[in-house]
Amino acid sequence: MSASGDLVVVGAGPAGMAAAATALDGGLRVLLVDSGAALGGQFWRHPPEQARHAIPTADLHHGLPTYRALCATLSAHARTGRLTLLLNHHVWTTAREGDGFAVHAMDRSRAPEETAVVLRAPALLVATGAYDRQLPFPGWDLPGVLTIGGLQSLLKGGGVAAGRRVVLGGTGPFLLPVAAALAARGAEVVAVCEAAAPSAWLRHPVPLLRNPAKWVEAARYAGTLARHRVPVRTRTAIVGAEGDGRVAMVRVASLDADGSTLPGTERRIEADTVGVGWGFVPQLDLLIPLGCDLADAGDGTMAAAVDDGQRTGMPGLYAAGETCGVGGAVLAVSEGAIAAVSVLTDLRSPGLPNVRRLAAKRAAVARHRAFARAMAQAHPLPTAWSSWLTDDTLVCRCEEVTAGAVRAVSADGSASDHRQVKQLTRAGMGWCQGRMCGPAVHCLVARDQPYAPAERLIATPATLGGLAGLDESTTDHV
Repeated sequence: MSASGDLVVVGAGPAGMAAAATALDGGLRVLLVDSGAALGGQFWRHPPEQARHAIPTADLHHGLPTYRALCATLSAHARTGRLTLLLNHHVWTTAREGDGFAVHAMDRSRAPEETAVVLRAPALLVATGAYDRQLPFPGWDLPGVLTIGGLQSLLKGGGVAAGRRVVLGGTGPFLLPVAAALAARGAEVVAVCEAAAPSAWLRHPVPLLRNPAKWVEAARYAGTLARHRVPVRTRTAIVGAEGDGRVAMVRVASLDADGSTLPGTERRIEADTVGVGWGFVPQLDLLIPLGCDLADAGDGTMAAAVDDGQRTGMPGLYAAGETCGVGGAVLAVSEGAIAAVSVLTDLRSPGLPNVRRLAAKRAAVARHRAFARAMAQAHPLPTAWSSWLTDDTLVCRCEEVTAGAVRAVSADGSASDHRQVKQLTRAGMGWCQGRMCGPAVHCLVARDQPYAPAERLIATPATLGGLAGLDESTTDHV
């Protein structure tokens, strides 16, 4: 199957939805593709349509009026035929094709059958978001140890509190909403272990003052945690998990300024579920093979480099949302709208939006990006986190590569980045393709450089049966 339009938008989260809606309002024909079964992405994840009335999740969401307005706009354009919405479609690669782009996806709406789909347009906007960044620790491979994002997905997608006695750890404000939601749904959140110190925010007063909504949000979470008597322990980290077949105990310790554990502070806490999150990594799999330039996001990762119109350095290629650096849904919506205006301008469409509204969007982007930079500086990765690892701690769980093996190839000079470690140890060659272990491996061997994932021409697994559906004219461009 193939389809064409003026613009392909990959990702139907906040940025992708806003971009598609703005481009459609401007008169373009848009193809909006997403791997999920519904609009909203990870941020506006909901239970299945048939179960929403029975699983209340509205309290877990921010910006629902924006979400509903975008859904209404997209539905109206779908009825006119200008929007082609392709859900349950997994994009596995993109390619330059003449003056435009070919986007290759697998239609998995009738799983286990999958069908190859090719989408073509002169403009491509990538809004694929980000994924959880993990740092390993002894026992992190035990069942019951999840990412913070995974815990929230279970809450938003099914109203499920994964566990009865939960410990959360890592760094960043994302710990708070997950802790509050778990507590509100009956889980006993025994501790929230924040590696950073709250005083770090005092060094960044301007972004705080310019974003008062963030204070209100934080105060609401703090109130929920106080009502449920959830202790928040700062300068503290989860440094180990124990259990026979499943996590039953976690070890936590206070941290020195560099992230090393303070002697005599380690304690053990009973728990059946652990949630860990160290921020997020921009999803760049579709952009890197196209030659998109990257920039330091300021939080230890690389992100798509864009101008003030969300244009990348490649004509016709745009990026918005957390592919450009993690900063939240409000920022993503503004960037998506700005990117769509750039597409309208570059394609010489007559339907450009109000100039004042565009200026307001750009001001919002500048304000929220400044807050995101301040957040990254206030919640850095602990410099000495690797001292928590024993040599037999698994770093790459897919290929069972230990911290000792990674340290060995780094110490003898064989490897200076995660790509060379992959070649020598197979770390990152498993099913997740380095999404879980890549940032950690990189930190172990190249701590002073921001992390960028390795180039992958196939961004998501595709079956040979699905690939067999590609015709020769299509495969010539892949």
